[in-house]
Amino acid sequence: MATQSQNSTKKERDRIGMILYYLYAAFLILSVVLVGRIAYIQWFWKPDKTIEKYFRPTSSKSVIDPERGAIIGCDGKLLAMSTPLYELYMDCTVRKDYFKEQGSDSKKLEDEWQAKAKQFAKGLAAEMGADGENYWKMIQKGRKDGNKYMRLGHPIDRETLLRIQKLPLMEEGQYRSGVIVVKKDSRQYPYGKLAVRTIGYVKDNSNSNGNNHIGLEGKYDYVLHGKEGEMWLRPTDNKERIQNYDSLYVKPEDGLDVRTTLDITMQDIVDRALRRQIEEDKSIEMGCAVLMDVKTGAIRSMVNLVRDSTDWSLNETYNMAIGLSSEPGSVFKATTLMTALEDGVIKSLDDRIPTNNGIIPGYPQDDHVIGMKDISILHGFEISSNYVFRYLAVKNYADNPKKFLDKLYLYKLGQAFDFDLDGLQVPEIPNPDSPIWSPTDLGSVAMGYAVKETPLHILTFYNAVANKGKMMKPYLVESIEKNGVVKTKKGPSVLNASICSKATADTLLRAMKAVTQDGGTAARRLGGAKMQVAGKTGTSRQVLSGEEIKKYGMQNPYVTRDGSYHNLATFVGFFPADAPKYSAIICLKSFLIRGSVYGGVLPAAAMREIVDALYSLDPSWGETLEPKTTIPKMEVQTAMASFVDPKEPVVPDVKGLGLKDAMYMIENSGLKCIYSGTGHVTSQVPKAGQKVAPGTSVTIGLK
Repeated sequence: MATQSQNSTKKERDRIGMILYYLYAAFLILSVVLVGRIAYIQWFWKPDKTIEKYFRPTSSKSVIDPERGAIIGCDGKLLAMSTPLYELYMDCTVRKDYFKEQGSDSKKLEDEWQAKAKQFAKGLAAEMGADGENYWKMIQKGRKDGNKYMRLGHPIDRETLLRIQKLPLMEEGQYRSGVIVVKKDSRQYPYGKLAVRTIGYVKDNSNSNGNNHIGLEGKYDYVLHGKEGEMWLRPTDNKERIQNYDSLYVKPEDGLDVRTTLDITMQDIVDRALRRQIEEDKSIEMGCAVLMDVKTGAIRSMVNLVRDSTDWSLNETYNMAIGLSSEPGSVFKATTLMTALEDGVIKSLDDRIPTNNGIIPGYPQDDHVIGMKDISILHGFEISSNYVFRYLAVKNYADNPKKFLDKLYLYKLGQAFDFDLDGLQVPEIPNPDSPIWSPTDLGSVAMGYAVKETPLHILTFYNAVANKGKMMKPYLVESIEKNGVVKTKKGPSVLNASICSKATADTLLRAMKAVTQDGGTAARRLGGAKMQVAGKTGTSRQVLSGEEIKKYGMQNPYVTRDGSYHNLATFVGFFPADAPKYSAIICLKSFLIRGSVYGGVLPAAAMREIVDALYSLDPSWGETLEPKTTIPKMEVQTAMASFVDPKEPVVPDVKGLGLKDAMYMIENSGLKCIYSGTGHVTSQVPKAGQKVAPGTSVTIGLK
């Protein structure tokens, strides 16, 4: 019986063991299957694309804009930079439905939100400079109408945003306030409209008319822009989009900085001078002024003003300095003079030529020389005689005009060199081999007609004269930088190592100095400048456009049927004349008028203002006082006894002295001193040498 019971127990245990064994085997097989299935799903299985999209949230690629580089002046001042601005929008319906679901607390919660919103509107209005009541009404209306993206005022900077974030309601966060902050980079120009056409801009391509890349911003966009990055965004349960860290992320590369040659202080001086001369003269359509460093060709200032036909204001909307290719007039006579000197046609400016009453067959009579038997080359340049320069060209180059014209290409007046701004026009010079060549073209070119040049080309030529024949290429960009470290050095370059000998350059200097001295065409405006200027005036008529001919008719290519025409008035030169540091051109174009605009008037007056302002700006240009007498021997006597008659004192000459020395001389003469200004004495009343009564006041002005 016991044995039977033991056998039964053993069989029961064997049965349970088998069951456990089978369960173990089953679970082992299931585990292997699951692990295999997981491995398959992980590495091999691909879901059905048509079904996958319904279960997987879609990620989208977002472009990360780089920070645009800055444009910097030669002195390190920022001329253009990118700064973040913030725009505020409001979901006026925020938490409105939630409040409705709260039963008896619904009205209480809504009233609390409204009270905070009213305080927020008041604080926001104070920051925006607006009426708080209007903001509050706008929010109320938006909540009533269900506006989920209402704009709140104008873009603000980060400092303002931080203050606004402390206002009631907004401090509770976006999902309770409904206020949405959108960051946008904004291009800022700290000096407003100064040099705005030269600095330029880049517009959105969607609004492009072909003029969406202007100035330095446009030309160097590939450097300033940088390189976009990218990241993938995925949606959240709150319907926001956040970065998907499982996807590719490419960091943006910020743009590089462009350091320019522009000096914003000089830009302001030149801009003011040009505006002052033409603002009230409504006959002027546009004007430009360029100031350039003689030794390097670095452009320190480039001003372009165009008159708005609606309100007559002057704005930088067109770069006349590089974009206007026109007949330059008498400023071109310097090229004829240089060619004649270099070829040995004339030996000296004192050479004289017969005037023939100003008549050369085929050309209009020049009334400048009527009644003269002969005239010197110097005087012809000084008074800008057309006859003198026609004569030099026709008499010496009529048989070989190409020899004369080829020199203009040597002077780089027949090609558009590479420049830091797009739009530099190609000059036009007539070709003697062309079927449209006229026998009178030679004499016309000699005095600045039948050719087309930009103001920048003319300035480049005169700058070479100031630089003793070495022609530098004008440029605006010194270097490309990153965080102050130079990545690409640009700087000065030479267009022609020698367009003429130093002797020829010195001879031209003498001629150009005569233009601003007594008898010259610019003497009245520039004769008393604080630094002597050497240069040339020019006045020319401009060929009518096809539209103008169609509208007004014409007497000749330059004059409409009613006698109107465009004038181009120019002054170009350099200073100080004997040791040139800067060269400059001022060029004005008139509307259709019947009067005249002369290069020796408004352009020369603008040049005078620029020269005088720069003189005051640079302390290195102080006057040097030359000794005018011998020092007397020291004798034992009072200072006054040596040169003062107490009964009838003489006003001493104190011009050029400092204040202390001037006061000493005046008071030791028994007179009183009244002064104004700082610096050195530039004026005195009464004049030196006058006998006056004892105790008379001498008024001096210092600059």
